[in-house]
Amino acid sequence: MTTPASRTRSFTTVFLIEMWERFGYYGMAALLVLFMVGQLGFDDSRANLTWGAFTALVYAAPSIGGWIGDQILGARRSMVVGALILAAGYLMLAMPDDSLHHMYASLGVIVVGNGLFKSNAANLVRRIYEGDDARLDSAFTIYYMAVNIGSTVSMLATPWIKDHWGWHAAFAVCCAGMLLGVLNFLLMRRTLAHIGSVPDDAPINYRYAAYVAVGAVALGAGTTFVLQHKAVAVSCVYAAGVAVLAVFAWMLMRAERAERAGLVAALVLMLQAILFFIFYQQMSTSLTLFALRNVDPGFTLFGTTLFSWSAAQFQALNPIWIMLLSPLLASLYTSLARNGRDMPVAVKYALGFAVVAAGFFVFAASGRYAVDGRVSSWFMVGGYGLYSLGELLVSGLGLAMVARYVPARMSGFMMGAYFVATGVSQYLGSVVANFAQMPSGELEPLVSLPLYTRLFMGLGWLAALGMVIAIALLPLMRRLSREHHESNVAALKEAAAQREGAR
Repeated sequence: MTTPASRTRSFTTVFLIEMWERFGYYGMAALLVLFMVGQLGFDDSRANLTWGAFTALVYAAPSIGGWIGDQILGARRSMVVGALILAAGYLMLAMPDDSLHHMYASLGVIVVGNGLFKSNAANLVRRIYEGDDARLDSAFTIYYMAVNIGSTVSMLATPWIKDHWGWHAAFAVCCAGMLLGVLNFLLMRRTLAHIGSVPDDAPINYRYAAYVAVGAVALGAGTTFVLQHKAVAVSCVYAAGVAVLAVFAWMLMRAERAERAGLVAALVLMLQAILFFIFYQQMSTSLTLFALRNVDPGFTLFGTTLFSWSAAQFQALNPIWIMLLSPLLASLYTSLARNGRDMPVAVKYALGFAVVAAGFFVFAASGRYAVDGRVSSWFMVGGYGLYSLGELLVSGLGLAMVARYVPARMSGFMMGAYFVATGVSQYLGSVVANFAQMPSGELEPLVSLPLYTRLFMGLGWLAALGMVIAIALLPLMRRLSREHHESNVAALKEAAAQREGAR
C-alpha cells in the first residue's frame, strides 16, 4: 500500500535528480547564446536561430523518450541513461575545442540525453500521485520548483566561473552537477522500486536496447546535421508541429468515448502552452542580449551599488522568483481543493497570460527611464517577477494538465507530445527575438534600446491577446472538464462493481 510518507520519499528522489539535471542544462543555457556571439563570432540572428533550433529538438526528443520509457527500457532506466548521456554532452562542451562541428555534435548528444530523461522523470511524478487530483497540481508545482533551484544556482555560478576561468570551465561544472544527480539517485533508488512503467519490472531486453542505442546515435548525428542547415531545421520544426496534431488525431481515434473529452481539453490547453513558450524563449535570447547591451549591471539602492551581475546572470531572476512563488501557489491550490473551490487549469492559464503581458509591458516601459541607453536593473527584477508568475500558472501546470486529462496508458507518450509542442514554440520564439536583432557591427546602446523596447511592447500585446482567447475558451473548458470528471466517476463505479461481482 502506498502511504503519504512513501509518496513523499519517492517524490523527493525524482525531485533531486531533476534539480541536478536542470542545474546542468540551465548552466549551459545561460551561456550558449553569448558563447556563440562572443566566442564563435555569430551575429544575433544566427545565434538566436541556432539556439531556437536546438531547444526545439531538446523539447521534441522526449516524445520518443517517453515511448521508450513506456514500452522498452522502463521510465526509471530511461531517466538514468538520459542523465548519463547529458553529462557526456556537457563534458564535450567543456573540452577546449571551439570548432563549429564539435559544438554542434555536443548539442546533438545533449538532445539525445534530454529525450530519454525529461518525459520519463515527469511520468514518474505522475505515477507517484496517480488518482489524487487534489495533490497533483501541488506536486507538479513543487516539482517545477526543482527546475528552478537547480537553474538559479547554475545561472549565477556558470557566468561567474566563465568570467574567472573561461567558457569551458563553466561547461565542466554543468557536467559535474549532472553526475552528482546520478550518484544521488543511485543512493536513493529503492524509494522508487514500486514506481515506474511495466518494463521497469522486467529484465532488460538487450535486442531492443541495442535498437535504442542505434536510434540514439542516429538522432545525435541528425541533430548535428540539422543545426548546421537552417532550411532543414525549419522544415523539421514545422513537421514536428504537424506530427503533434497527428498524434492527437490518432489518440482520439484510439481512445474510448469516455476518454475523448479529456484529450480535447488537453489539446486546447497545449495550444495555449505553445503560445506561452514564445515568451519563455525570450529569456535566453532577446532578454539576455538586452541585458548585455542596455541594462545597468549594478543593483543600486539609495545611491549605493549593492552588487553587479553579468548579462547572463540576469536570467537567474526567473528561477529566483519561481522559488519564491511556487510554495505560495502550491499552498493556495491545496487550500482551494480542500475547501472544494479548486481553480480550473483553464482559469490559471488565463491569469498566467495576463501577468506575462504585464511583465513585458514593464520591460518595454523601462526604456523611458534609460540613461545613455542603459536602464535600471530593478526593471528586470520587476518584469521577471510578473513573467515568472505567469510561467508558473501556464508552463508550471503543463505537465499536470497532461497528467490530469490524459489516460495513464497514454501518459508517457503524451507528455512527450507536449514537449514537442513546446519545442515548436521555442523555435518560433527565437524567430520573434530576431525582430530586435542589431545591425551588423553595431554595438551602440542608443541604437539597440528602441529595438528591444518595441519588441517587448509587441510581446505584451500578444500575451494580452492570449489572455482574451483563454477567457473566451473557459465555457468550452468547463464543459470538457465536467464530461471528463463524469466519465472518470463512471469508470470507477464500474470497476468497483466488477470487483464486487468477482467476490
